[in-house]
Amino acid sequence: MTFRRPNLRLPAALPVLASALALAAALAGCASPSSRFYTLSPSGDGARTASAATAPVSAGNPAWLIELAPVDVPPQVAKAQLVVQTDATQVKVLEQERWASMPGDEIRRALSGDLTQQLNTIDVYGSPHPDNVPVYRVSVNVQRFESWPGSHALIDAVWSVRALDSQTVMTCRSVLNEPVGDGYDALVVGHRRAVADLSQAISSGVRALAATPQVVMPTVKGNAKAAPRVKPPVSIACPQRVPAAASAG
Repeated sequence: MTFRRPNLRLPAALPVLASALALAAALAGCASPSSRFYTLSPSGDGARTASAATAPVSAGNPAWLIELAPVDVPPQVAKAQLVVQTDATQVKVLEQERWASMPGDEIRRALSGDLTQQLNTIDVYGSPHPDNVPVYRVSVNVQRFESWPGSHALIDAVWSVRALDSQTVMTCRSVLNEPVGDGYDALVVGHRRAVADLSQAISSGVRALAATPQVVMPTVKGNAKAAPRVKPPVSIACPQRVPAAASAG
């Protein structure tokens, strides 16, 4: 019986294998680049506030509490991607440059961290709190959140502080414009600095409101169980140190 060797034709198969490997390498090279994620957290580089390692720890029994509501941002920038201005009428959505969370959440988290450090207090939004401690509700509506690469980062925000016991309210506007260098990292640092300035303005507002005496009308005579009647909300002027701010009260 005669056996024949199989004809593997290896030399002919090598070019096919090489072509397949080259195609695989080309496809790998065409894969989408990985995304980069940015945050406005208080400990980020470029912040003007103390870092988490050096900032004072909030007191266990603070003199007052704050409630920082969710922050509103314009719909055109309420995206996971960074949205940058290319000129006065056009923007570009950057698919590979993204926020770690939605911009409104990033701003709120940064503001909460700054305010609790600056005021030595606790943000009790969504949490139970004692009835005998004054609470100041902070609301922020960002009307412009502009990112100009290599130029500036701008935040235009209307904010208010309301004392929940007396309903005294302060409503102000802050326009914060930070120059930035080249690159998206510098742009995010510029926004972080703007948020830090905004928190300083709001802190001044909370302190001014806390220094305002609470005015309560006497209890109605003849009804011992009647609760004190609080006067209608009173609007007070914005503090002088609010950057580029105009009082709406």
